[in-house]
Order: sequence, then C-alpha cells, then structure tokens
Amino acid sequence: MTVYSVDKLMAEARRLAAEYRRTTGKTLPISGEIAVNDAVRLLGLRAADEPGLGYDALRGEGEAAQRLQIKARVVFDEIKSAHRIGELKLDRPWDAVLLVLLDQDYEPFAIYEATRAGIEAALDDARPNKRGTLTVPRFQRIGQVVWSREDPALASGAAGA
Repeated sequence: MTVYSVDKLMAEARRLAAEYRRTTGKTLPISGEIAVNDAVRLLGLRAADEPGLGYDALRGEGEAAQRLQIKARVVFDEIKSAHRIGELKLDRPWDAVLLVLLDQDYEPFAIYEATRAGIEAALDDARPNKRGTLTVPRFQRIGQVVWSREDPALASGAAGA
C-alpha cells in the first residue's frame, strides 16, 4: 500500500480540479477541502477534530481557542458581486469565518477573516437573504485580509487576531 503525504495529495487535487474545469467547463466540489488545508497550513491553525462541529479549525489553545469556519471561493475571472460564499452555519458555535480565495489553478491568493458579530450584522442588513450567504465583495468589506500571496507576512499578525 502506498502512503501519500497530504501536501502531495492536495497538489494533485488542485491540478486535477483545474484540468477538469479547463476540459469540461465544470467545477469539482473540492474547493472547501483545499481551503481548509490551506488556511490551517498558511495561518498555523489546528484542524477541528471531527466534522459537523460548525467550525473547521481552531486558533489558540484551551478554552480561549477561537473556533473558525472556513469557506472557499474559486475566482476564475475578476470578483463579481454575484459571487457568493457558501451558507454560514449560524446555529453552530463559531467565533469567526475565514474566506480563502483561490485562483483558476486552485491556489490561494488571499484569506479574509470576519468576526461573527460582523457577519451577523451584514446578514441582518441584507435580509431577505439567500440562505444566510454573503457575496464575496461584502465579506471583503466587513473582514480583513489576514494572508495574501503578495504579502504572506500578514499571517504572523493573524495568529493573535
């Protein structure tokens, strides 16, 4: 039995997803898994122990650890107001949301963070809303960049954010 490293598997998943889109014009539903892996790796987070908790990663230790939902959006052209992030689990315990923006090769180019309070206020302002979702531009306005491909040093400041 061959054992692969997670990094090698993610690299291959990115390659296959990008090639599949170029070939068929359709996207594979894999961006969420890639985003969790990227956020954990780039921001020094801990992945949640089990699925279905309402959050994907933890920042910090013990009772003070922040619970983070992680969302992804692949941007094949410029970001448009029609681009929405996935439904936010408002009925679950979490403290903030990370939005990982991926390019056409499924490589991260920016990670934004927004607090629960900021997201809830934005959703209240947008009612009636489509299933608790926000557009990418709205998330960018209420959040802050915590990592970017152009300035990866931002991540050092995100660890205590």
